[in-house]
Formats: sequence, C-alpha cells, structure tokens
Amino acid sequence: MHNLSIDVLKNNITSILSANSISLIQKGYSSDKKYLVSFADGQRNLLRIGKIESYERKSAEIKVLQQAKRFDVQCPEPIEIGKFKELGLCYYIVSYIEGEEAREYLPLFTEDDQKKIGVSAGKDLARIHRIPAPNHMNSWYERAMSKHYRYTEAYKTCGIKLSNDEKILAYIEENKHLLKSRPNQLQHDDFGPSNLIIKDKKYSGVIDFNNFDWGDPYHDFVKIALFTTEISIPFSIGQLNGYFNGKIPEDFWKLYSVYVAMVLFSSIIWSQRFAPGQLEEMKTRLERIIEEHHNFELQKPTWFTQENDETENVL
Repeated sequence: MHNLSIDVLKNNITSILSANSISLIQKGYSSDKKYLVSFADGQRNLLRIGKIESYERKSAEIKVLQQAKRFDVQCPEPIEIGKFKELGLCYYIVSYIEGEEAREYLPLFTEDDQKKIGVSAGKDLARIHRIPAPNHMNSWYERAMSKHYRYTEAYKTCGIKLSNDEKILAYIEENKHLLKSRPNQLQHDDFGPSNLIIKDKKYSGVIDFNNFDWGDPYHDFVKIALFTTEISIPFSIGQLNGYFNGKIPEDFWKLYSVYVAMVLFSSIIWSQRFAPGQLEEMKTRLERIIEEHHNFELQKPTWFTQENDETENVL
C-alpha cells in the first residue's frame, strides 16, 4: 500500500485536522500503514490504515480493545474507526502507549528488573485471557488440529527438515487429546517483547492486537519459546510467575510443550511464505527449542530451572 500525504489524511479524518505532526512508523510485517499523530496538548495517538477489505477485522479488533479496557488491560484506548471509500481504504485511531519496545530495552536492565517487568506483563496477559470467545466459536481442539495438519502437510513438501521431526510429530499425536477440554478465551497471539512497552523500567502496556484470536489461553505462551527467551530469560520466568501468581500448574507444561512442538512446523511454513530472508534464522531458533526440550522428552524446557523459579520476592 502506497504512502498517503498528510493533506489526504487530514482531509479524510477530521479528528486529526488539528494535529501538530503526523509521522510514519516503519515497523512490523503488516502491509498496513501506521502513523504517530501528535497534538499541541501532548496527546499522541496511533493511526492505522489498511485496505477496505480489512474493515470488518479492524472493527472486531476495536471491539476487542474495548473489552480489554473493561478488564483493566494496559492496552491502547480505541478512539475512532472509519473508511475512505473512494480510496478503497479503512482506518482506526487508538491511543499511543508511551515508552519503548521491551525487545530493545530489556537487555539493558538488571535481571531483577527484567523479572519484575515480566511479572507485570504476565498479570496483564492473565487479564486478557479472562475475556471469553463469542458463543458461535467452534471448539479449540477442532480449529487448532485442523490448522496443525494443514501446516504439517505443507512442511512435508517444503524442502526443509527439522531434527527428529517424526519423533516430534508423534509426540503431538500422542498428546493432542489434551486440547479437547481447553477453553475458548481471547488470545493476543503475539504477546512478546516486540509488542510490549516499557517506560521508566516498568511495564507500560501491550500493543498490536491485530492478530488476536480465540482459543486456549496457554497457546499465547509459545512466543516465550520462540522469541522472548532470546531477549530475556528472567523476563520470561517473571511473565510465567506473574500470570500464575507464582504457582505454575503441572498441566500447563504438558500443554505448553505440545503447543511449542506444533509451532515448530507452522513457523517454518510461515517464514518460507512471508519472511524468506529470515528462514535460516528461524530454523536455528527452532533447533534451539528442540534442544531445550531434549527432542520433547522434556515438557519443561531447560531454561526454566528451579533456581530461576524463585520469584516470590517480586510477586
């Protein structure tokens, strides 16, 4: 999608006519255009523009944000949604959460501070997961396994092979029954350091709900395996302990390991399709995960040790 001039934006969205500045944000994989809109009184909002075909999805995202705010989630406040019909575009405006990406700043802090920020993030994720799915939603088991089988079929012909893949696929089959009794709740679906904001060494909030889904809340933790532990293991452990108030149930690790095993195959296909330049980096990441789980003979990964589990002083 091409960049729009500031005049075009102001002519089509009256609520930003008085903005002091409108600047393009160049981050993320989405084809949407994102702008930071600043006003004289210090208020700053995020303007997101996409193809008009995405209007229904954006409208659903705004409704999810409204629900999240009611549950006291630290997320952007939805302000406005609309269409530029003649341009074939739609947009929404939400409040801008001040601070910096956790991905960039967590490594600069002490391990204790990283863990404390993780605890706050985990508590916020738990609030997200209190929001129930719409009644018409199919069971989580049906949707998750259908998606998994589509990805594994694509994996078999993609030309890339992960270590002990047959053993890992068998592990998923042996444990897929665990998904049958799982709830349908709101999933952020990208709850990781790139979408978490830090200000003054404190957790400030979570952004980018555009990938939201409905299903087992525990599935949101696959981002810990994929990305978060690469940035900060103390934060990752803090997030888990904050989420569970320091008492992680054993059934969590069973489901976590199944979901992490499943995401190995979907990540290969996703990278091949949408980020081929990062495919080797992703493959290295996935091999690390396989090693951390000892080819999925371990449900609890090696980075999560008893020593690091003691976080009572920060809860």
